[in-house]
Amino acid sequence: MSERNVAADQLRLFIERIERLEEEKKGLGDDIRDVYLELKSNGYDIKITKQIVRLRKMQPHDRQEMEAILQTYLSALGMD
Repeated sequence: MSERNVAADQLRLFIERIERLEEEKKGLGDDIRDVYLELKSNGYDIKITKQIVRLRKMQPHDRQEMEAILQTYLSALGMD
């Protein structure tokens, strides 16, 4: 088998792996959407739950810093 064929086969395998992973990602995205719809049907606010998920991904120090800056800005605008 020539080097060209080997390279083409390798490239095809990479592309096929990416395609499979993209399909899995789409499936996971659909599952996540379904959970948010279930939350909504149970009376929960989707925007707030998404914000909580985002905050839970953050390191505690980063979250505390963000909250402190937010509070400073709100105070400066007379919104506290």
